[in-house]
Amino acid sequence: MLFLGLLKEGPKHGYDIKRKIKEIISLFAGIDVISIYYPLKVLEKKGLVAKRAARPGRRPERIVYYLTPEGENRFRGLLNKSLLSFKRPQFSLDLSLYFLRYLPAAAARRRLRGRILLLKKLARSLRQLINSLENKKQPSQVYISEHNLQMVEAEYKFLQRLIRSLP
Repeated sequence: MLFLGLLKEGPKHGYDIKRKIKEIISLFAGIDVISIYYPLKVLEKKGLVAKRAARPGRRPERIVYYLTPEGENRFRGLLNKSLLSFKRPQFSLDLSLYFLRYLPAAAARRRLRGRILLLKKLARSLRQLINSLENKKQPSQVYISEHNLQMVEAEYKFLQRLIRSLP
């Protein structure tokens, strides 16, 4: 869905796709991009993406990828399916909570308070990002940032209750 969605915005060469994923989407989705050409090749084999050579201005020729009509249909289907998916998000904290009983209560409280401080910083950064994105009129990224902010705030509240409940 990520590649198809980026190409739905318009044709792009490989570097543009990688840059867009790294600069924007990875902030929200936690995706680290190593190689984009293999997935593009797979999408091309499936007929969802096509490529052509392009020479913008005096620059060297490069390969530009674009969405095929079949790719547009597949993207629309994936987007609709994703909006109705209720897969439980995974949090790094969950595994630690399972084994929390092996830490002395005082140490557990200190670590959880440390996590709360990090969550406060993250929440502050997300609020600044939301303000910045609202000024740039980028509603999709505002929605993602607001969703992430609410998850951070929910974890913050949970940790406060957990600390109070520890012996």
